[in-house]
Amino acid sequence: MLLTNRLKAVSILAVCALWSCAPEGSEKVTDWVDPFIGTAGTGHTFPGATMPFGMVQLSPDTRQSGWDNCSGYHSSNPTILGFSHTHLSGTGAIDYGDILFAPMSGELLTEPGEETDPEAGYRSAFSHDSEVAEPGYYRVVLEDDMIEAEMTVTERVGLHRYTFSKESNGHILIDLKHGLGDRATEVWAEITGDSEIVGMRRSTGWAKDQFIYFVAQFSRPFQTARLFRDGEPNDGNRAEGTDIKVGLTFDVDREKKVLAKVAISAVDIEGARQNLQRELPSWDFDEVRLAAKERWEEMLSVITVKGGTEVEKTNFYTALYHSLIAPNVFNDVDGRYRGADLEIHQLPPGRSMYTVFSLWDTFRAAHPLFVLLYPDLATEFVRTLLAKYEEGDLLPVWELAGNETGTMIGYHSIPVIADAYVKGLRDYDVEAAFSAMKASAEADHLGLDHYKEKGYIPIDRENEGVSKTLEYAYDDWCIAQIADELGKEKDYDHYMRRAMNYHQVFDHETKFMRGKKGGQWESPFDPFAVTAAYTEANAWQYTYFVPHDISGMMEMMGGEATFVDRLDDLFSASTDLSGRHQPDITGLIGQYAHGNEPSHNFAYLYNHAGQPWKTQKVVRQIMDTLYHTGRDGLPGNEDCGQMSAWYVFTALGFYPVTPGQNIYAIGTPLFDEATINLGDGKSFIIRAAGSSPGKPFIRSASLHGNDLTRSYISHTEII
Repeated sequence: MLLTNRLKAVSILAVCALWSCAPEGSEKVTDWVDPFIGTAGTGHTFPGATMPFGMVQLSPDTRQSGWDNCSGYHSSNPTILGFSHTHLSGTGAIDYGDILFAPMSGELLTEPGEETDPEAGYRSAFSHDSEVAEPGYYRVVLEDDMIEAEMTVTERVGLHRYTFSKESNGHILIDLKHGLGDRATEVWAEITGDSEIVGMRRSTGWAKDQFIYFVAQFSRPFQTARLFRDGEPNDGNRAEGTDIKVGLTFDVDREKKVLAKVAISAVDIEGARQNLQRELPSWDFDEVRLAAKERWEEMLSVITVKGGTEVEKTNFYTALYHSLIAPNVFNDVDGRYRGADLEIHQLPPGRSMYTVFSLWDTFRAAHPLFVLLYPDLATEFVRTLLAKYEEGDLLPVWELAGNETGTMIGYHSIPVIADAYVKGLRDYDVEAAFSAMKASAEADHLGLDHYKEKGYIPIDRENEGVSKTLEYAYDDWCIAQIADELGKEKDYDHYMRRAMNYHQVFDHETKFMRGKKGGQWESPFDPFAVTAAYTEANAWQYTYFVPHDISGMMEMMGGEATFVDRLDDLFSASTDLSGRHQPDITGLIGQYAHGNEPSHNFAYLYNHAGQPWKTQKVVRQIMDTLYHTGRDGLPGNEDCGQMSAWYVFTALGFYPVTPGQNIYAIGTPLFDEATINLGDGKSFIIRAAGSSPGKPFIRSASLHGNDLTRSYISHTEII
């Protein structure tokens, strides 16, 4: 394996790799992206149109409830309700699905049909054969109504194009009651002209208090426009309530196509209107579609690859695509946004605000990927987290639409900030960031009072106490690293002591991380049992989570040889689970569960014990067997980019085992050559001639022409 870092100015090869050499057999890297991957199984992705980190995710909704419908769409569903403008990518909880557009022919229907009886309301059968999805574009034929539905986007505006085939009236219903797993609490809509509708939807669900405003403009005047409240016609041009719908009728006998552009805002109607005027003044659908694809091409071309199979390149670029969907921009074009206090705030010029931070998942690889590939964006994400702290008193845990959901565990804004800091991204108030870290660590909620007093969290006092102890300890280590950098010796000593709390939940007899009650180990104990002591896991899947002190963990378990044996046991154990059912535990190799995040760095731990060839074997096995190009091609929830970011890093040949450290563990590169465009004319090239499914092992490596005899590489060396 050859790794090089060259300046474009002095390297013709680097220039070629970055700009001239498209993927083999394809003109553009976007041609390798398949947005349908992950829309079946437990991937929970959506196939619709969005921009990189865009505010709008315009995609079909096939169901309104159920775990398989967290993104609004699941490939097993044979019917489509309509197309809404906000969706979550790969989460394990359901929300969004705001501002549903349901095109139909014939009679205007205002209530959704049932899956078992779609003709009873607005719902249409569709075939996967009629679906097309590419970055920034989605198309499907609604068979019952004979309507071709196409959609594309700008960052804050969705553009619909409906082609009606039936010789009858064409309708578009705007359903403002509709949402995915939430409940509308305040809704209004107003007809403001012969081709414009405006409105607002406020809802409670996973996000306890979400606001979304919209301005919808149509390419042709309405033949009729009617408001409905609680299923009944509403007189006048404005309707308010919780069940508000707008029925629009168009004469489609002469002109079959109807276009609609829909801008959204979390601030107000004026914000949505400015978003529309600034981003989408024209009606040229194909031009907007092309611009969206070109923006995706620009973002995805940060990495170009040579070699590999078509399946591997499709998996790779789809993974990079999925990694860049969230977080989502949350401010309007005028810089206003709704803050963590749900009040309206104004950004300074040139700044952005974001939402949808699935931090328990994304601190592991997604945010480190942003630091490496898109450092300016990574800096803006850190600024966003700090702004949310100022507005809401604590750093985000799982933030959604300005709301702290309180979902998952740890205070994982901290490793996101620490990882950015140690890798040189410091264009924010570092002292304020450190104060925010300490505030999260010193709170007295979610078991932290017990953690601070005892050094662990009793499982009879706090749910998921073992997992919380381990993740708090890692987060505390991240605080200590920043304290050390800032010369804060007392803070460094304090948080390093807390970082060693993982010892408190390790049972030397069973060699597992184990829950305590009343100072005693919980009994009976079954490491295969999924219990309330762990977060979406069992003892197997949390015992190795000590990313900040791997050498200490190995010594605790009996030394390197014993540790390797324990890792071997992890990957070769029975895949049977006991205890409570947990749908997130998927992608099992032994008891290693790649379909859920706690396991994600375990395969790389062999490096630390002097047996990197075992890491190389296992990570190639994971890439080859758990990711594929079918609709069920992800081994678990996409989780806002984490599942895919793991693949991107691993295919490149290295991985951030410990975010907050300046190093990556070397795995095994998937491609003959991969080039990372670092900006400012710099590129980093990884060459691994002869890499193939049957050849995952690295015989030798060099860096800048010098022998590399260690199984890691630093971020500094790469950039």
